Amino acid sequence: MKGIVFTEFLELVENEFGLEIVNRIIDGCELESKGIYSSVGTYSHKEMFKMVGKLSDLKDIPVNDLLEMYGEYFFDVLTKKYPQFLNQPNSFTFLKSIDNYIHPEVLKLYPEAELPSFDFIDEGKNEMTLVYKSSRKMSDFALGLIKGTANYFGEKILVEKMSEKKEGELVLINIKKIG
Repeated sequence: MKGIVFTEFLELVENEFGLEIVNRIIDGCELESKGIYSSVGTYSHKEMFKMVGKLSDLKDIPVNDLLEMYGEYFFDVLTKKYPQFLNQPNSFTFLKSIDNYIHPEVLKLYPEAELPSFDFIDEGKNEMTLVYKSSRKMSDFALGLIKGTANYFGEKILVEKMSEKKEGELVLINIKKIG
């Protein structure tokens, strides 16, 4: 997993919960990296789960809620760092561009990156079903990214996991525009 995911997570934790919590997470997780991340480095996704789990313990917030919150935050970070990917008319068009446009561009920058894949089933103008596939099992992070996408495009959506298979490697997500 690219280091930017780690550096921005720690930034979010510091902003929301304070530097003391960041230090308690790093000290309490026995991380191979020792909590030292470069935004362009590559690190085990297991370290992210350790840190999110520790934050969950410290703040009594469910892991899935923390991952979703982080996904929303991270999308905002991406909009500032990579605005060239956002030249789409709405969230659905943007989401459909991920596998065919955005991920290939990411792989040009980071050829070793392991990215999730997304397949889409159109349900109509205001509804779609997304099939999330990733061995990292971070669909809650993806839910947050989807919500961040809708926020960016000024749309209100309802996002719901419909089913999970292979312990979260394959997740069916329904997205409805509301209002």
